[in-house]
Amino acid sequence: MRKRKGFYSISVVAKMFSVHQQTIRMYEKQGLITPKRSDGNTRLFSEEDVDRLEEVIYLTHKLGVNLAGVEMILKLQKKIKRMQDQMNKVFQEADSEIEEEKQHMREDLTRQAQQLAAIRKENLGDKLPSSAQPQQLLLPSDPPAKDGAKKHVYDDVDPDIPLDDFEIEYDKD
Repeated sequence: MRKRKGFYSISVVAKMFSVHQQTIRMYEKQGLITPKRSDGNTRLFSEEDVDRLEEVIYLTHKLGVNLAGVEMILKLQKKIKRMQDQMNKVFQEADSEIEEEKQHMREDLTRQAQQLAAIRKENLGDKLPSSAQPQQLLLPSDPPAKDGAKKHVYDDVDPDIPLDDFEIEYDKD
């Protein structure tokens, strides 16, 4: 059900909850609810005010909590909400820091893999074709060939060169 945006008078709110208008005035005097006022000083209850009043009435009439207890409960709820918001902010900041660190680690691993590939290419000398990119010679995700031999991206790569020593797996996410 969609709630309408608007304001209610004290008489309408009193009828909603089957309470006397004086009870609502007493809750306002105790600071448990704070409806807005019109220019003519008429109380204007918003949806939030009505929800808060509903909670106060539930605590007092249904659970038998006195007004001091209601005040404490409402203050604690407010404090809990503030703490939840702070914790959510901390979690969001930590999550973004973790994502940033993951990205730095990926970049560092890529750079290190390229350095290793360059060293390997330098050490292998003429055994690798000049057009080959060493980090792409053997992909860990490639399925093995049907005859059990390792599958190479380039057909002109010498199969006797042990490529297993430098296989690097990357976390794709």
